[in-house]
Amino acid sequence: MTTTKTLYLLCSAAPPVFDVAHVIEDAQSRGWDVCLGLTPTAAHWLSGNLDGLAALTGHPVRWQYKLPGEPDVWPTADALLVAPATFNSVNAWALGLTDRFVIGIAAEAIGKGTPVVAMPCTNAALAAHPQFDQSLAVLRGAGVSVLFGEDGFTPGPAGPDTPDHFPWAAALAAVDRAAAATTA
Repeated sequence: MTTTKTLYLLCSAAPPVFDVAHVIEDAQSRGWDVCLGLTPTAAHWLSGNLDGLAALTGHPVRWQYKLPGEPDVWPTADALLVAPATFNSVNAWALGLTDRFVIGIAAEAIGKGTPVVAMPCTNAALAAHPQFDQSLAVLRGAGVSVLFGEDGFTPGPAGPDTPDHFPWAAALAAVDRAAAATTA
């Protein structure tokens, strides 16, 4: 299958990031050319797999900004999926704190009008913090399709390392819909 559309898959350090190779393969089977961006901690977690992930996508895995004057090594995005998006990443993004590469790319995508889907991944205790709801509202108000609660990820109790289920397929389906809506 020839891929004609580019997806930036931007991942924070939450346990579902360990499934990213399967997510990339699923996205590719849907016709996406995938570029993988990670927060620094997610890159550390996946450090032993970065070369394999780059080979799988055909693009360098990025977790740092390029230096001024360096060429961009990724094609232009047709859509973004920010998942898993941690409590910290969601709040930083909503507040415009772009010191991390993936947050900067996600923030710019809003301004460029690129379709963006986000699926937070946090526990119920962090989700109860008042800033989190405000951040979700800011992102939704900016046009981001946020999949959280009944229509996406539902947080579990604080403590367990691994969520019971992270709905990657629902996230990719939302990206497909968002991209189709912009080309229609």
